[in-house]
Amino acid sequence: MVLNPEPRLSRRAVFVIAGGLVAGCSRQAEVDPVRLRLATGPAGAVYRRIGGALAEHISEQVPGATVVTVPSGASTDNIRMLRAGEVHLGLTSLDALITSDGRAPEGLSAVCRLYDSHLHLVVMAGSAIKRFGDLKGKRVSLGARDSGTEFTSLRVLRLGRVNADGRHLSQAESAAALRDGEIDAMFSLTGVPTPAVTELAQRHPIRLIPLGAQGDALLRAFPGPYTPAMIPTTAYAGVPATRTVAVPNVLLVRDQLPDDLVHAITDTIFTHTGSITSASRDGTEAVPEAWQINVRTGISTASIPLHPGAATWFRDRKR
Repeated sequence: MVLNPEPRLSRRAVFVIAGGLVAGCSRQAEVDPVRLRLATGPAGAVYRRIGGALAEHISEQVPGATVVTVPSGASTDNIRMLRAGEVHLGLTSLDALITSDGRAPEGLSAVCRLYDSHLHLVVMAGSAIKRFGDLKGKRVSLGARDSGTEFTSLRVLRLGRVNADGRHLSQAESAAALRDGEIDAMFSLTGVPTPAVTELAQRHPIRLIPLGAQGDALLRAFPGPYTPAMIPTTAYAGVPATRTVAVPNVLLVRDQLPDDLVHAITDTIFTHTGSITSASRDGTEAVPEAWQINVRTGISTASIPLHPGAATWFRDRKR
């Protein structure tokens, strides 16, 4: 399904959005409705949870806009759907987005940087795998096909010259397969804590394999999207702090979306962060990763340009 790439707003809607969401402003009748599709991620992933929260709050706060979420394989799949015109918005990790020449894929730009994902390498507590090199020949989940986890884990394995028996499983599938002994380890590039790993750790002892050296190798080979990081001891039950590498996540948008609409979406994200972190009325869990959303880091999208509507919002904030 290819979408209309340019959702239209009435002149009244543009006026309301450009002027801000002032108290008492009516959202009824005078606004041409626009329905947007936001690509998220697979089951058990933070993308699925934070994408749902973003969709809910944009639908509530932007006059005339309704945002529906589209499950996906995650980063690379979301980029594909955006370029094909199947969705209007999508979440992606920065490393999967930057092309070999350092640019964004044609026709796409950023609304903002959201939060950073950490690369996890998870094994059961009794596993014989003690370090990264022990993955050689082992059954390892690389994440869902076309996900950021697949993209980054393959980079790590290639840089380390480790040949593993790779499997393509979502985060929820990976956790279940690890628990049942169907795989030996799982990669997960995700926010901390991530639901699938949290649930596994609450029921079965697990370990995280340190990836500090592998993170350093990524920084040397691909300057820009990676930073050294630590998964804290508070993240998962019984798991000590573990060195790894972090990758920023950005919210992408098709360039053709109207500036005023993207301006309003940007405003909603940064003025309703507290609401996004809270549990939804439908019982959806809170999104702790949303606490990382702030104006100072939100503008930091590396070589990926901001959509003009988002750029205007950030520029206005500095005045």
